[in-house]
Amino acid sequence: MAVLWNAANSFRALDFDVLRANVKTAGVVLQSLEVRRPGDLDDAFHRANRERADGLLTLEDPFTVAHRIHVAELARKHRLPAIYGEKLLVEAGGLMSYGPILADNFRRGAAIVDKILRGAKPADIPVEQPTKFELVINLKTAKALGLTIPPSVLLRADRVIE
Repeated sequence: MAVLWNAANSFRALDFDVLRANVKTAGVVLQSLEVRRPGDLDDAFHRANRERADGLLTLEDPFTVAHRIHVAELARKHRLPAIYGEKLLVEAGGLMSYGPILADNFRRGAAIVDKILRGAKPADIPVEQPTKFELVINLKTAKALGLTIPPSVLLRADRVIE
């Protein structure tokens, strides 16, 4: 499994390390596709192709989201089924995404800021994790990759792009 991530983002480096540690027990081999600038994307996908990656996972950040159309095009061109954590990449032509609904996270963040501005101590506010997740599937991309998405998966999807 190829993993595309922005090596200039230290948080994504931590995420990659955690991912690598977690998949070892499942017997999945990860191929790191580190990118720092737009010109690195083409080379990263050529490396994934050379090493015969079976699929692609992206660790989103502002860089990958800003270049989402190119990332989705490269995944299709190299015939790499890809899953993203952000639906914007699927709307740009990626295969599928599964992740928290960011608008909900932003609303919760605003509520927490409101509590702090009203005098609550940040240390007294409980840490919250996302509770709503969204599965988005792009059938046009699936068809271009020669994939058939099982009906049971399509029924579970929150949104299907045709």
